[in-house]
Amino acid sequence: MHTTRRNAIAGLGSILLDCCLGCHRAKPEPVTIMFMDPESLDDRLQRQHLSEKALRQFESETGIRVKHLPAPETSQGQLRLIRELLGERDTPDVFGVDVVWTGLLDDALLDLKPFFSSELSAAEPDLVSSYTVKSRVVAVPYHPHVGVLYYRTDLLTKCGYQIPPQTWSELEKMAFRIQEGERATGDETFWGFVWPGAADECLTCLALEWQASEGGGRIIEANRTVSVNNVNAIRAWERAAHWIGWISPPNVTAYEELDSVNHFENSGKAAFSLGWASDYFLTNLAKPMIYGKIGLTSVPSGKMGVGTLGGFGLGISGRSKHQREAIALVKFLLRKEAELEAASRSAELPTGTVFYRLPTILKAYSRSIPAGQAPGDGIVSRPSTVAGRNYEDVSRAYAAAVHSVLTRKKSARVAAAELETELEHITGFPKGPP
Repeated sequence: MHTTRRNAIAGLGSILLDCCLGCHRAKPEPVTIMFMDPESLDDRLQRQHLSEKALRQFESETGIRVKHLPAPETSQGQLRLIRELLGERDTPDVFGVDVVWTGLLDDALLDLKPFFSSELSAAEPDLVSSYTVKSRVVAVPYHPHVGVLYYRTDLLTKCGYQIPPQTWSELEKMAFRIQEGERATGDETFWGFVWPGAADECLTCLALEWQASEGGGRIIEANRTVSVNNVNAIRAWERAAHWIGWISPPNVTAYEELDSVNHFENSGKAAFSLGWASDYFLTNLAKPMIYGKIGLTSVPSGKMGVGTLGGFGLGISGRSKHQREAIALVKFLLRKEAELEAASRSAELPTGTVFYRLPTILKAYSRSIPAGQAPGDGIVSRPSTVAGRNYEDVSRAYAAAVHSVLTRKKSARVAAAELETELEHITGFPKGPP
């Protein structure tokens, strides 16, 4: 009996001691997940302050901390760093995944299909397919971009044009006429048409639009055949080479993306410019020199009209130690993006801003397109998924070949034939029709 009592007292003492110790134990540290967002560096689109504000709201609502990791400035630098980090034991949890990285990173990323079925079913099928490898969805669409044509609304009106060019031929005629008119007033440095022509990924995007719009193929087709050496692709490259020194500046072949943006937006010395659009850019948060005088429309057509698909999705590392929290962050960011898109649709447009036949993928300001206006053109995807881990070499070879035509180092026929052989060697795929 006494033994039982002593045991009971000892047990109670142990419980009280545990309780006492528990009172002094520190609360468990909240989970911290790491998020690498390459777009946070793009001040022109003013993404950084928007994403930081959203992350702080997520922390407040969930108690999960988010560390926003800096990313290198260039796409190549970002990809190199992400590859390194995905191989580390303490890998970041959430990544911004460029649409052309899918086939390069798929093995290291979590299959998101089981966790985002409703979000994926609501997204554009072409977008989802761009992040799908062997039925695994390794990123969910987040900030899609698409190639568009910017134009000066005031200069078109000045020359009596009611609508922007719909074909490449119309673009050439308008660009030359506006260019001559501005130079006649004393502005000898004005050009009709600017675009990023340096031998890098931007040129791959533009040349794919030129080639695909003429029915010249998509570099590598879905059936794994190489489609660059054909009369339509050759004709498209020759036409672009003809622009240089005529309606485009001679040094456009050295223009990076920001060079083209600065020439068109900040100096105001061009009538048209090829580039990217995103819902955030459409809000005109950044006010260039020609603020309120910019129009956007689909890339001009040849036999058809297409804009190259770009942008980022959100992926989760397969080695993340906090996958549940990472999934929660991605769902939160998708919700915030939907809210911002809804706000963009109802926002007031800057005076003079015009949207004509926007690509169908761009939803912001869709209410601003007059009823009955024909929808804009569709999209064309770079062959990153079909090329897989060979995509970097494919894109580098393609851009170099096109650049050699633009700089008149090679004829389009010679460049296309040599490129076909090189791509067959890189991929192991046979040549085929577009």
